[in-house]
Amino acid sequence: MRGGSKSFFAASRVLPERVRTPAIALYAFCRLADDAVDLSSDKHSAMIELRARLSRIYSANPYPVAADRALSAVVSQFNIPLALLAALLEGFEWDAHGQRYETIDDLYGYGARVAGTVGAMMALIMGTRNSHAVARACELGVAMQLTNIARDVGEDAAAGRLYLPLTWMREAGIDPDAWLSEPKFNAGIARIVVRLLKAADDLYKRAGQGIAALPRDCRPAIQAARLIYAEIGREIERKGTDSVTKRAVVSSRRKSLLMVGALAAAIQNPVRVREALKPLPATQFLVDAVHENYRVHATERKPAVPKRSLLGRVIWVADLFDRMAERDRAIAAQNQHQSRRNANRSTATISS
Repeated sequence: MRGGSKSFFAASRVLPERVRTPAIALYAFCRLADDAVDLSSDKHSAMIELRARLSRIYSANPYPVAADRALSAVVSQFNIPLALLAALLEGFEWDAHGQRYETIDDLYGYGARVAGTVGAMMALIMGTRNSHAVARACELGVAMQLTNIARDVGEDAAAGRLYLPLTWMREAGIDPDAWLSEPKFNAGIARIVVRLLKAADDLYKRAGQGIAALPRDCRPAIQAARLIYAEIGREIERKGTDSVTKRAVVSSRRKSLLMVGALAAAIQNPVRVREALKPLPATQFLVDAVHENYRVHATERKPAVPKRSLLGRVIWVADLFDRMAERDRAIAAQNQHQSRRNANRSTATISS
């Protein structure tokens, strides 16, 4: 994870252990599955193999591969619906076919599959199944994917890939095929990158409204991921939106500052949850999959003894002490009241 995504790795360091370990397992499978298609000379066969692996993962009979065994445990423990990982593989297949995207809505559909799915699964791992929170998690994933696309325009073009909305390119007077054959940075590409970053920023704002619905100990990491990825966009702007000949990188120092800011924001009151905010249409099927899976399995779950983190155990013990102290105060008050009653009776007896 440190080598595959420095930004994700940095943010994950703030996650509680109960979430970080399964998150790493999820990331490992996603990263290796993506590479299995990307680096294969026979992408069709690679996709068939990936679907077979996924089928065995959900049958609790994974291949003898560390990432598969780990993911099998994660999907079982957190009740992750198959539809989410199936959609992720569909996004990988679109990449394998070199699919292009006519409109920004089409690009949202791609982002929903390769990144929105990860957001939904992370929400489940964190213990959040609220539809509002899941929708915002999916949108955070899509925003991050748009940022990646804006940053990697030149690298993608060198690999023969084009993710920029084709209608935007034509509106900027750029022929997609001609540009891809000889990619260069120009004013038209700059305008497209600006539009793409604006779309990402809109989704980052929406995603921020879901952080309040997350467990308190998870908010700093997700806020950090949101801030760090959004900062990539700012770095692109500082480089004149030239992501054809340059690659924007957020420095370690800047990431550290943003993580401190995320921790501070988590301590303060987070953005209020707005239940009325509807999911991005491209991610609606992911939100529905989580909701339906939870509804179907709700009656099948057996009550489980919660596994508390170290912080959770500390809070539990502190709460126990509070309850014991309250009980002691109540007993003392009761004894004091009884003593007064006895004293009053004694006084009454003496008087009579």
